[in-house]
Amino acid sequence: MNRVTELIDELFEKKNLSKEDFIFLINHRSEEAAQYLFEKAGIRRRENFGNGIYIRGIVEFSSYCRCDCFYCGLRRSNQHCERYRLSREDILQCCRSGYEYGFRTFVLQSGEDLTYSDDDICDIVRQIKQEMPDCAVTLSIGEKSFESYQKYYDAGADRYLLRHETASPELYKRLHPSGQTLENRIRCLYDLKKIGYQVGAGMMIQAPYQTAEDLAEDFVFLKQLEPDMIGVGPFIPHRDTPFRDFSAGSLELTLFVLGILRCMFPKVLLPSTTALGTIDPAGREKGVLAGGNVIMPNLSPQRVRGKYLLYNNKLTSSDDARGSVENLRNRMETIGCEVVISRGDAPGKGPH
Repeated sequence: MNRVTELIDELFEKKNLSKEDFIFLINHRSEEAAQYLFEKAGIRRRENFGNGIYIRGIVEFSSYCRCDCFYCGLRRSNQHCERYRLSREDILQCCRSGYEYGFRTFVLQSGEDLTYSDDDICDIVRQIKQEMPDCAVTLSIGEKSFESYQKYYDAGADRYLLRHETASPELYKRLHPSGQTLENRIRCLYDLKKIGYQVGAGMMIQAPYQTAEDLAEDFVFLKQLEPDMIGVGPFIPHRDTPFRDFSAGSLELTLFVLGILRCMFPKVLLPSTTALGTIDPAGREKGVLAGGNVIMPNLSPQRVRGKYLLYNNKLTSSDDARGSVENLRNRMETIGCEVVISRGDAPGKGPH
């Protein structure tokens, strides 16, 4: 048995790996090691979730953003981005359509658009919960104050997604302008945990300048944070950003990271992301087979789907809510899984 296999076994047995162990695992991975890792990850996924795959309906309600992250197509300095905002009624209609066809979690996602006040967000959340009380609402709207997060939670929001992007302070500075800090990002994540949200963090894979040491730092940070959800996806460049000429992250390493995360966190909600489907037609299926158990189709109106472009060539399905569920059901069946119609809370967590 070689050292890589030994480390995978240690992960599987829930032993804590050091930062140096993670670096070794990343640098010495192989196709054979990946297959062994995916077998172990599959065992953990089935132990905790059976063959069920949770679906979340994403509503991308605004492409305006006050931030200027160097990798993101929505960055405020991008003069070529087509900006839009959905109205309260637009957002509610997306959720109503999704509910009709089986979605029981809605993810309201946007750039950091300050046009929507805390009261606006709370009003939308309350209305969704009033009309569809058996549903969960997830927010993904960026860095806010403790007080704002508390208001959303009190209005009924169940979960909050805020990818930390990288836990390396040096790399964070290379990916963001000086006004955006890793310290504040981490403060937000711990505020969300303190309030009681089901919290999601996550990182880009093979972002510009990222090293194996940086990625190992992410694993160490996530072990400290113990999130309920972890979203990871390959870096994909956008033509109108400073990182336009960098290479995209690989499917291979992203899948390997998913396998590591499933072994580290057997009960975590682990999406097989749109970015995986963008770089490989079967990317989302491969993500599930590597340990993922969540897929997040787009419920945004067709007229805006092509405008929420975080990166080049983003996968934007033309399916409506009904077609999206049926398509996913069929695709999951081909790999021995089934779409589950439920809120899909993290194990041990539920409505508040």
